[in-house]
Amino acid sequence: MLQEHAKIVQFISIANGVTGRKKLQKMVYIAKKMRFPFFEKYELHMYGPYSEELTLRVEELCEMGFLNEDLEDKGSYVQYSYRTTGEGAAFIETLCETDEHLNQCIGLLNEKSARFLELVSTLLYFDHLPEKEQIEKVQAVKGKLNFTEEEMAEAFAFIGQLEACTVVS
Repeated sequence: MLQEHAKIVQFISIANGVTGRKKLQKMVYIAKKMRFPFFEKYELHMYGPYSEELTLRVEELCEMGFLNEDLEDKGSYVQYSYRTTGEGAAFIETLCETDEHLNQCIGLLNEKSARFLELVSTLLYFDHLPEKEQIEKVQAVKGKLNFTEEEMAEAFAFIGQLEACTVVS
């Protein structure tokens, strides 16, 4: 049971912190879709794929002192950020192995905006469909975000980049 908790602490540690609850949700979902061993269940939600399990796990990790959750009032919303504590670093030291492919994937993901990761994760949610139908689904469920053709192309290229970095030789 604690192994799944440790993976989340390790994920945030590798990322050197994650700013935004939505961004964390999307990053873990995308890593899962890239066949890294994350087992949280996801459903399509208002901001794309969402895992209540991940939310609860992060809350538990904060309560256990393995993660710090900082809040910043941005006026019209609150921005959350997560960092691994010293106790969290000690916790993962004994439970997690290092995976260079995962490190590379997390680095690529953390460079992107939450909005872009919302597009990528939603496309991946519909990855069982042909590309044209994936785009149509995203336009239907994310119409208010007005993703451009260029953003769609960039998202598909990014998915290809992630897939290339997850190939084990």
